Amino acid sequence: MSRILITGGAGFIGSNLANAFAADGHEVTVLDNLLPQVHGTSPESSELYQLASKAATVVVGDVCSRKDLEAVLPGQDVVVHLAAETGTGQSMYEVERYNRVNVGGTAILLDILANDSSRTVKKVVIASSRSIYGEGRYLSPELGYVYPGSRSETDMLEGRFEPTYPGSGALELVGTSEDSKIQPSSVYGITKHTQEALVMTVCPTLGISPVALRYQNVYGPGQSLTNPYTGILSIFSTLIRQGRAINIFEDGLESRDFVFVDDVVRATMQASLDSRANNQIFNVGSGVGTTVNTVVDELIRAYDQKVPVEVTGNFRLGDVRHNIADLTRIRETLGFEPEVSFRDGVEKFAAWVASQDVVDGGYEASLEEMRQKKLLK
Repeated sequence: MSRILITGGAGFIGSNLANAFAADGHEVTVLDNLLPQVHGTSPESSELYQLASKAATVVVGDVCSRKDLEAVLPGQDVVVHLAAETGTGQSMYEVERYNRVNVGGTAILLDILANDSSRTVKKVVIASSRSIYGEGRYLSPELGYVYPGSRSETDMLEGRFEPTYPGSGALELVGTSEDSKIQPSSVYGITKHTQEALVMTVCPTLGISPVALRYQNVYGPGQSLTNPYTGILSIFSTLIRQGRAINIFEDGLESRDFVFVDDVVRATMQASLDSRANNQIFNVGSGVGTTVNTVVDELIRAYDQKVPVEVTGNFRLGDVRHNIADLTRIRETLGFEPEVSFRDGVEKFAAWVASQDVVDGGYEASLEEMRQKKLLK
């Protein structure tokens, strides 16, 4: 049995992870500030909080508070650091908040560990993100592997959405490996890279084993339906249930690596408990790219409810075109294989969504906010 602290442990991934650890016989403590953007206006009655509280000792506190962290760290063997502000779009205009929570909270955690001679923590697992890669890895017929920079506003205004690279013909999308170029295109991505770098740099000097997990697009039952920055499956599900039209950005052929929450929990548990993961960085995804058009088709099929769908050509500055994980390292090191296909995952997600009240997810308000900031074109 290990004693495990999960920061942000009452969130979507954290509450499921807390339950999995508890079921495996571990003693779990959760630190979470119950942010209304995630948990709603009555956080302690939220489904995620209830899930976490059944499996763990839940402490309401903030990773930006040294006092709160010092209260929960004593006696812990493993820290899984999930607490973070999420959302690439929102990060571009709430720059201070994202840096304060994501970078500042991680720095406080490490500062405490560095200066506590009685610390018991042996491993820190940091939840990193695919966003640190930016546009990811492509194969050029002339140049081999290349890493395109951010797409230009001019190209996208003219409907040229695919990345290009100087001196190269048409690029072939390939999986992004852990040793690929790091070039985040959002404030969120920058903060996740900084979190990861802090943990991977500081922990070995303290005799603590670090592990970084670069999550792809995680989805599944329990994902917030009221947080407009949580992901397109939740956003589109709410629109479908309301009978409202779906506007697809770009040309709908942009793709993401969607990974079901149960697979993420398995990978995170193994990284936390298996010594083979020590001092390693891993992608955690499905290894399969799914276009936004396919997401909409699968959701409409799952809910059996037709709604108008329009491909608008709109786009958000800072968005990437594609990003798919190369899972070679986590397969070869830990034997991890994703088990839930996208279609099966959507079925499970839609069944859960259908059991929830239909609520306003705040999506239109978030888009208007981005328009005002000139980030949505």
